[in-house]
Order: sequence, then structure tokens, then C-alpha cells
Amino acid sequence: MILTDEPRWTHEPVLLEETLSRLVADRGGLFLDATLGLGGHSEALLKRISAQGKVLGLDADPEALAEAGHRLAPYGEKFRAVRANFRGLGAVLEAEGFFPLSGALFDLGVSSLQLDKPARGFSFRHEGPLDMRLGPDAALTAEQIVNRWPAEQIAMILTEFGEEPDAERIARAIVARRAKGPLSTTTELAAVVESVVPRTGHHPATRTFQALRIAVNQELEALTRGLEAVAPYLKSGGRLCVITFHSLEDRIVKNVFASFVAQGGFSFLGRGDARAAISPSDAEIGRNPRSRSAKLRVVEKK
Repeated sequence: MILTDEPRWTHEPVLLEETLSRLVADRGGLFLDATLGLGGHSEALLKRISAQGKVLGLDADPEALAEAGHRLAPYGEKFRAVRANFRGLGAVLEAEGFFPLSGALFDLGVSSLQLDKPARGFSFRHEGPLDMRLGPDAALTAEQIVNRWPAEQIAMILTEFGEEPDAERIARAIVARRAKGPLSTTTELAAVVESVVPRTGHHPATRTFQALRIAVNQELEALTRGLEAVAPYLKSGGRLCVITFHSLEDRIVKNVFASFVAQGGFSFLGRGDARAAISPSDAEIGRNPRSRSAKLRVVEKK
């Protein structure tokens, strides 16, 4: 459904020109936007390709899909969207007959729609339910993790998915707090973290919320599977562009790309020695502070 009861959400695509200049080598080809979101990258891509080119967008979030569909409706048959997580993109491409691909884009992380809408539960800056699911079909929520999992397991995901140095202290504080009553809102959880972690730079709950979101949505597993799944559907000369927002994602992309290149089927297409990631300019960071941690990596199929 289209969200008509509130203003349209806006989202500035990160590393837009850096991405499109590398993604589009064949303006008349088929392009996959594996993380459609609000459609910013897809819209710019549709403007860049020729009349023969087409874009297929995937997203697990029905709200984002509806917004993007409304935004991109003027492009008619040049664009289509499918509700799906990119871990299953192979089946979607087969069902849609949408291959071989001239390019595929993964823009990872959480969209402005998800971050800024309290009901989604992604942000410690707004009070909302402890949900954090990217799509409504996911069974696990952040509320279930913080209220049911043992301290050791909570600490493990905070360490593994949040690289949180105070993981054990936070986990113990969560368990102590829930003994007085279940944690049900984002602000309640943020307050627990703030009570045991000193504020230095980023908000103390930043890593905790990242870890919970990744655990709820199995994001790192999905990323590995998605990258491996798309490779066979790229044609010779097809480009694969991935934008990451934290070191865990970037490490996976770097390792998967290195494996692709080592097997002889791909070559790096980055900056400098081609292996290096591409970062936003100072001007972009000034316009859009959320872009600060973004990194773009690109490979081309031989």
C-alpha cells in the first residue's frame, strides 16, 4: 500500500555518481537493484540507461516497495519490482526471466524510511517497539532477543555483530533490567545501555542496535548468499557494485570479491590499485552525514 497518510519519504542515494559511472557500461542492458529501498539509486539508473535498458528492484520491506513503486511508476515497463530478500535473488531472476545482467547493485544498511519511522524500531533516537525486522515475514524480533535470550548469547551477538567492547556488561544490564519487567521500547533499551557505557563520540547504544538488527535479519548470512547467487547471472563485462556501511559488511564483500577474482572469473574495478574501496567526498559527507561510513567496492565479470 502507498503511504498516503504522511509525507513522502526522501532519501539521498549514497555515492551515486561513483556507483553509476562504474555500474553502467552497457546502457541498453538489464540491471538489478538488489536493495531497492526508496528507489533513489534505481531512479538515477533509469535516467542513465537507454530506452532498451531495464531495471528490476528487490526489497523485503513492503512499505519501501510501495514507496519506490509510486516513485518509479512513470518509467512504466522499464522498471519492475519484486518483494524478496536478495538471498533468494536467483529464484526471482529465473522466475522473471531477467538475465543475463549488465549490472547489479547492493546498497546495504537501513533506509531513511526505516530509521526515521519509530514504529519500525530501528532507532534509539525515537521511541518505538523493539522490532527491527526489515520485512514482516521474519519470525524473530529484537524484543524477543533482549527478553528471552541468556546473557551469554546476547553478549555474543553484541561482540560478533556490533564489535561492542562492553558486550558482557551490556548483556548483564539487560538481563538485570528485564527481571523487573520486559523491555518493550527502543528508548528503554537505549537507557539500559547508557547506564553502563560511557558516552564517547557515538551514542552508547549505536553498536547494540546494529548488532540486534543484524541478528534479527540474519544480514551477514544473507549478504554472502546474495553475492554468491548473483555472480552466475552477470554477463561478460557485467559489473557488481556493493555499498557497505560498517566493517563487518565490508569485510564480507572484500573476501567474497577476492574469492571471485582468485577463481579467475572476475577482476577488480575500484580506485587506485582497483582493490581499494571508494569513499564519499567531503562534500557528500557535508550534505549527507549518514554517508560518512559508506564504502563502494566493484568487480567486473570476465
